[in-house]
Amino acid sequence: METGLIDAACAPPGAERTVRRNNWWWTVVSGARRIITEQSSCSREWRGRTATVWKTLCPFWGEEYQVHLPPTFHSVAFYVMDEDALSRDDVIGKVCLTRDTLATHPKGFSGWARLMEVDPDEEVQGEIHLRLEVVPGTRACRLRCSVLEARDLAPKDRNGASDPFVRVRYNGRMQETSIVKKSCYPRWNETFEFELEEGAAEALCVEAWDWDLVSRNDFLGKVVFNVQRLWAAQQEEGWFRLQPDQSKRRREEGNLGSLQLEVRLRDETVLPSGCYQPLVQLLCREVKLGTQGPGQLIPLIEETTSTECRQDVATTLLKLFLGQGLAKDFLDLLFQLELGRTNEANTLFRSNSLASKSMESFLKVAGMRYLHGVLGPIIDKVFEEKKYVELDPSKVEVKDVGCSGLHRPQTEAEVLEQSAQTLRSHLGALLSALTRSVRACPAVVRATFRQLFRRVRERFPSAQDENLPFIAVTSFLCLRFISPAIMAPKLFHLRERHADARTSRTLLLLAKAVQNVGNMDTPASRAKEAWMEPLQPTVRQGVAQLKDFITKLVDIQEKEELDLQRTLSLQAPLVKEGPLFIHRTKGKGPLMSSSFKKLYFSLTTEALSFAKTPSSKKSTLIKLANIRAAEKVEEKSFSSSHVMQVIYTDDVGRPQTAYLQCKCVNELNQWLSALRKVSINNTGLLCSYHPGVFRGDKWSCCHQRDKTDLGCDKTRSRVTLQEWNDPLDHDLEAQLIYRHLLGVEATLREKHQQLRAGPKTGAVPTGPGEALGDPLAQLLQVLQDLREAHRASLAGFPRSEPSRLLELQT
Repeated sequence: METGLIDAACAPPGAERTVRRNNWWWTVVSGARRIITEQSSCSREWRGRTATVWKTLCPFWGEEYQVHLPPTFHSVAFYVMDEDALSRDDVIGKVCLTRDTLATHPKGFSGWARLMEVDPDEEVQGEIHLRLEVVPGTRACRLRCSVLEARDLAPKDRNGASDPFVRVRYNGRMQETSIVKKSCYPRWNETFEFELEEGAAEALCVEAWDWDLVSRNDFLGKVVFNVQRLWAAQQEEGWFRLQPDQSKRRREEGNLGSLQLEVRLRDETVLPSGCYQPLVQLLCREVKLGTQGPGQLIPLIEETTSTECRQDVATTLLKLFLGQGLAKDFLDLLFQLELGRTNEANTLFRSNSLASKSMESFLKVAGMRYLHGVLGPIIDKVFEEKKYVELDPSKVEVKDVGCSGLHRPQTEAEVLEQSAQTLRSHLGALLSALTRSVRACPAVVRATFRQLFRRVRERFPSAQDENLPFIAVTSFLCLRFISPAIMAPKLFHLRERHADARTSRTLLLLAKAVQNVGNMDTPASRAKEAWMEPLQPTVRQGVAQLKDFITKLVDIQEKEELDLQRTLSLQAPLVKEGPLFIHRTKGKGPLMSSSFKKLYFSLTTEALSFAKTPSSKKSTLIKLANIRAAEKVEEKSFSSSHVMQVIYTDDVGRPQTAYLQCKCVNELNQWLSALRKVSINNTGLLCSYHPGVFRGDKWSCCHQRDKTDLGCDKTRSRVTLQEWNDPLDHDLEAQLIYRHLLGVEATLREKHQQLRAGPKTGAVPTGPGEALGDPLAQLLQVLQDLREAHRASLAGFPRSEPSRLLELQT
């Protein structure tokens, strides 16, 4: 059973600044369970986990993750695990990509990477707080080393903690601190002294160890200091990242396998909103005008966008205009451009143009919740039934089906008939759900399809093309949205796990049937394979149902659209929802995983609420403005690694903590990301927290007895995963558009020269005054202004202070 995890570490949030720094990477894994991790300057944290592929040595996932990281991260690790139901999962091997490695691949790392053996002495994390000083002595100077505390040490014991102590070595002498039992956040406050010899080249080595009674002690990390530098500085104090022990020579390993990855790292500095206003206003004005001419910006952006980055540009532009309330107008302009250069009706919206890519992104951003409502129950039924379905006689395996009665196996004809009946049932249920969903479809999606329907009808008004407007709608709705979701439900967040081989085949056949319906009774809708013919009566009936659905879908008046949007604007947007377990014990009661109660939670931009069931009346648990931190709870606290804590203040300002348990690491990170993103602008966010619980008379993490004691670990409020339902970030989208335009600036200037050398030859504008009335010249001037603003920001906020520039988003 192959699985994978993403292990990501985070840096502390710094003070809020007008300039923010964004680092994020995304990866596509194709090819065992996989874990991805990112290591920062202080700690390591699992960021994601793929689905488990059972009983195979050649697994395939095809999963994609996007994670925002702190500027201080230094490596990303991918762990391939073997999942075990009864014992701990086994580590098969790992792939580690350092920041320097990723920096040498600006377009991304892609290829097979060899799995390396996991050495326990290299799996270190955390920081140690030390104070070093050179003090005068009676005969010679002495080196004084004060071991104060450590945080986020690796848990080496089965209880989810460690029993850490520290060894200090210098000049052949070794001294040790006391042992702190069951803590990854120990405090020692012990001091050691060594006699210094002037000119000695010996280094000071501080090692952290986990004490074990029976087996050998486990290495937790070390820090090595140059004594000559200390002699010159006289004193040094701070938090130091623990380093692995690389003194041992790595032994030769057998073949552990390889992992195919596509990893790309991007680093962006986001300026204040005001810096992007000229760019946003210029693009919005072009969309509002909707004029088509040689100087129009949107056609020029499309013309200068390469195929490999067209999807990224389309998604960014779509989100930018969606935030400005112009998504429908932007897509309408793209529809007009596409129709203007299309002469053959059969090729309409079939290419990977900016219009097609933008519409795909639009449906995923604006229509994903609608898709879940329509398609979710059908997908769940297919997964639960796990029926053997096959229409191709050459692929039927009777032995996989079993017996139809007590004495005889099913014949091939019975298998084919039963399979056709199952598919007709699923297809009929899907079409019925679709026809009932007109009112559930978001108003902006309906209005966009209305514009598409009208534009195609205007471009192809003849009677022989009467089906073309319907085909244009289904080319996006069915072929680019519903069918891909059926074939890969996990990638559309419809299921947590990939389908097995039997279920995958059922989904593939169902998707083919939906595509045939989407082709609207054209020659393309007729079964290409003769064995798909048993579904044709249902397909033809589905075409009539789909036409009726589209007719009602696009029949939305502007007043109705505005009314629906106004109704939605009065409701707090839903960010995330789902079942969680909340800790229900008060006071000094036992803190156990059994003391959690299952409830259904909803997170909006106003509050975190709960109810007994999804349809029950919701009660507010925490007002959004009162959230101070959302962090993980260490495993030993509840014997579970999937518990988070939401630290907040009640109505009278008293600090409170809610403990919520998730069912897996991915769900935990998704909830943490959602909570952090919606509360990122709250006042009074904490910089530190306790990853344990206050049990009895002390904190379980650092063993401090003062309940109001400052936290022993740093919060990670800016580390987030990217998800389809993330709040829009207008400034980040504008920065990404600026970055793209900067890459094609030379092409834009060449195009401007050509336009200026046309009917009316003249000099190229060099300033804002000369650029008035020329959109392309204005765009070039805006790019120049933004370039200067970035230079000023780097001069004012040096890279040596990354925490001050840090904002991690998804």
